Amino acid sequence: MTRTRTRLSRTTPTIHRATPTTARTRHRAGAGLLLAGALLTGCGAQPGEIPLSEIRTESPTPAPAVEPAAADAADVVGAPAAPAVPAVPTAHNGLIAGRVFLDQERLTSAIFTVTADGKTRQQITQPAEQTRDDHPSWSPDGTTLAFDRTGGDSPGRIWTTSADGQNAHPLGSLCEEGAPDCLNEKEATPSWSPDGRQLAFTRTWGSSDPTTEQTQYSDLYVISPDGTTAQRLTFLTNDTPYSGTVTDPAWSPDGKQLVFSYRTSATGRPANSRALYIVNADGTGLRQLTPWELRAGDRANWSPDGTRIIFTTYPADNAPGGGIYTVHPDGTAVEALTPGPSDTTYGVASYSPDGTVIAFAQAPAGGTSELYTMRADGSGVARLSDVPGHDESHPDWGTAQLQG
Repeated sequence: MTRTRTRLSRTTPTIHRATPTTARTRHRAGAGLLLAGALLTGCGAQPGEIPLSEIRTESPTPAPAVEPAAADAADVVGAPAAPAVPAVPTAHNGLIAGRVFLDQERLTSAIFTVTADGKTRQQITQPAEQTRDDHPSWSPDGTTLAFDRTGGDSPGRIWTTSADGQNAHPLGSLCEEGAPDCLNEKEATPSWSPDGRQLAFTRTWGSSDPTTEQTQYSDLYVISPDGTTAQRLTFLTNDTPYSGTVTDPAWSPDGKQLVFSYRTSATGRPANSRALYIVNADGTGLRQLTPWELRAGDRANWSPDGTRIIFTTYPADNAPGGGIYTVHPDGTAVEALTPGPSDTTYGVASYSPDGTVIAFAQAPAGGTSELYTMRADGSGVARLSDVPGHDESHPDWGTAQLQG
């Protein structure tokens, strides 16, 4: 099989497909239960703060900047819901995949699965010592897991494995061996498309700033599950190298959009902050979903009917706190599902396939992360983990059935 590879220059990245034009869009930032006052003062990036470019083989062409919109009273919790979308068929709630550390030093981690009642768990991947397997994502039919592997001989690559851990193999690097424009290249945080034909993932590459350790470029890509036909979707860091890191994409149930996290660096605007963005599956329509003040990050997750996106917030300077929230895809009606303020630190949350339950990670102050479930309205919290101290996180709830 001939593999389609991407080669990027340091200043004007190119891809093997024509780059879609980035459309000018607007977003409306919502107001949360606990953060309404802060959010209503205005949020989002100012024009030009994160310049975008349409990159073609011939030369870079400026594209419109992401255009923000101030929040208003219609954005508060209790505002009219966003237009409904057709409901998806009810899916069976299968296994929850997650990441668990295998040593107290947290140098080696594996992908595991657990049943929704927490009674049966199984280690799926077998990483070498000081290798981290992380960010699992179920294929829509529940037969395959995608994940990233870092450490040892792998600087960061996408792998896939069957649901029982057999036939684990890497997709391979997008870069030709030794290419100078692929310095520090890393591919991570895969996410299966609803039709199973693509994997979205994030890619960082280029030189590293010696002061901030920020890598030069970081953006969103899609690729076929066989590792061919890679396409770059975003150009957030092309005009402003070292400005931030794109990570953790997640597809909408209809496969038309992706939500992803963007974390700015010390030289980004605003500096050292977080927000969620949405982009169409063809790379157009980029818009900011959450305000910088909310500090949303990590992998967000769409409800199965497509009407809400669940996400986690993280205080500055790695302080305890934050929470799990939902928001409409148009940025309105931000709502907290977890109590606050709190010393508890929350992690990634994932809807069950039928949308009635949520799996999430939670760590007490000074403690390690464990998995829990709760109803879609935030009630009925139950602990899933039975191996405390191993720092379980990054759940992804799929339709796979327990083997054997």
